[in-house]
Amino acid sequence: MPFPNRRLRRLRTSEKMRQLVRQTTLSPEDFVCPVFVQEDLEARINVESMSDIQRLPLSDVNDEIKKIIDLGIPAIMLFGIPSHKDDAGSSAFDDDGIVQKAISQIRTEFGDNIVIMADVCLCQFTSTGHCGIIQGDIIDNDASIETLAKIAVSQAKAGVDTVSPSAMMDGQVAAIRKALDDNGFTTVSIMSHSAKHCSSFYSPFRDAALCAPKFGDRKTYQVPYSNARESMMEVEEDIGEGVDIVMIKPALSYLDLISETRRRFDIPISAYSVSGEYALVKAASQLGYVNERDITLEILYSIKRAGADMIVTYFAKSAAKFLQES
Repeated sequence: MPFPNRRLRRLRTSEKMRQLVRQTTLSPEDFVCPVFVQEDLEARINVESMSDIQRLPLSDVNDEIKKIIDLGIPAIMLFGIPSHKDDAGSSAFDDDGIVQKAISQIRTEFGDNIVIMADVCLCQFTSTGHCGIIQGDIIDNDASIETLAKIAVSQAKAGVDTVSPSAMMDGQVAAIRKALDDNGFTTVSIMSHSAKHCSSFYSPFRDAALCAPKFGDRKTYQVPYSNARESMMEVEEDIGEGVDIVMIKPALSYLDLISETRRRFDIPISAYSVSGEYALVKAASQLGYVNERDITLEILYSIKRAGADMIVTYFAKSAAKFLQES
């Protein structure tokens, strides 16, 4: 209808009116909060490149989970940093490993009051810092997925709800699903890092998780950020292999891929707002260049608006507080 019959500003006249017609909603229930736990640590260690993010000793994990639950956040994503690393990443599938201990401890203390997700990868556990097993000078895909399956089963034994393979090995979802089912863990779900792109936005995470590759890079297994169609092929493959939730990673520079995944597939979609996204906002806000609350919420709303059902984010706790205050 032509002006003046249609005035779009009529529905923006007050905050309550704007709330009434809001098309995208955001709440703490949309968040998955990453938690770093380090073996043989006696006290928390601040991650220098990620303000307010810490590596925790096992003894502090329950206190952290209690704070997360109290903020209304329904899920965590566990990342472990072991004391021992080797070429096989054997600490990753040790039933007494740091991630397995943390899962068991959280499950015992909190029961079903928190969804426990855990990263399934090798980069924190291998002496090479790569996400798979090295044979000669290449990543051996098939040997790697056998190891990833062992990690998933060990986490399931400890009580995990959802395993989250992030290694970007071909066939990793199928191998993990078969191993879980063969061992009786048919109710453990898989949230795969389906389209995980080779991104510079991961740099602070490698500081947090002590997992920078000792040589080379991850371009042979992570998706080139230039290839949207290839990303959709990765998502489609994971769905065919039986994934329960797909993930686009990173989030902010990949909103088009979140939206395209939502358009093409009727499956729960997760987006990972990664460490670099977090670090840039924190640094800019500390310098007074941006308002941390406003820009944090704008970023998270944009990820939800693009089509994500849930957001794995280092902003989880601060954003939950911002939402409670608004």
